[in-house]
Amino acid sequence: MFYVFAFLISANERIILVTAVLLIYLIILSGNLLIISLICLQPQLHTSMYFFLCNLSILDILYVSTTLPKLIYISHTGDHVISYTGCLAQLYFYILFADTECFLLTAMAIDRFVAICFPLHYSLIMSKQVCVLLAFPAWFMSSVNASGLMYLVHNLIFSDLVEVKNFFCDLKALIFASISDTTSLRMFILVDAMLIGAISSGLIFTSYICIIYTVLKIKSSHGRWKTFSSCSSHITIVVVYFGSAMSLYLTDSLQEDVILSMMFVTLVPMLNPLIYSLRNKELKTLYRHSEK
Repeated sequence: MFYVFAFLISANERIILVTAVLLIYLIILSGNLLIISLICLQPQLHTSMYFFLCNLSILDILYVSTTLPKLIYISHTGDHVISYTGCLAQLYFYILFADTECFLLTAMAIDRFVAICFPLHYSLIMSKQVCVLLAFPAWFMSSVNASGLMYLVHNLIFSDLVEVKNFFCDLKALIFASISDTTSLRMFILVDAMLIGAISSGLIFTSYICIIYTVLKIKSSHGRWKTFSSCSSHITIVVVYFGSAMSLYLTDSLQEDVILSMMFVTLVPMLNPLIYSLRNKELKTLYRHSEK
């Protein structure tokens, strides 16, 4: 059984698309690899905040590598066919990395909460062991969730030749392409998304309520701004990630899905190094030294 990508374009448009996607992919790789290198090589960055940022950068590289290389290949060759096994594998890793990013952003919110609300005990609370205990469940729970979804998708029935209305094996596109009853799968996805979204957004929202309450108790306006600005990078990434995710999965238009999927796949991995490097004095200083 094969899946055909419905991303048909002219020869001239194909060249533009390959160039644009390749450029985006290289920007994401170089930006995140630079962050990973700086964090690993600089002892002063071996803190909990940079531990999670390093995890996020690794995740972003894996995340885009699940979809963009295949998009570059099919755009360059015009071969829009992918095997059944390849399609399921791509979908599994896409769900795994998307869910893990959601949980990692939650762990980073908890880290900011401890840093601002309990600054004197920050290094004691956010030890290396605690960081690992926060990061490991993110990968483990995402793996379990992705495996459960893949089991349900594997039971779907398709025709001999399936046209997927996206540039990769997206879950929504496969549901639309299936000729079997997808009611139970749709219900599972709805409950699953609400559960993951409720846990993540609930913990992030609670963390920032506590952070705002603590910041408001600071008498100096400069102090309030300086303290809260340490969270600005994380807030920006959270808003972009959850905003693009909601836009993608709340729409019923398959035509819009292609554009929204591209934004969801590339926006956070591309913005992550830029936002953190621009708003972080330590990283900016190390960037300058590395250039020299």
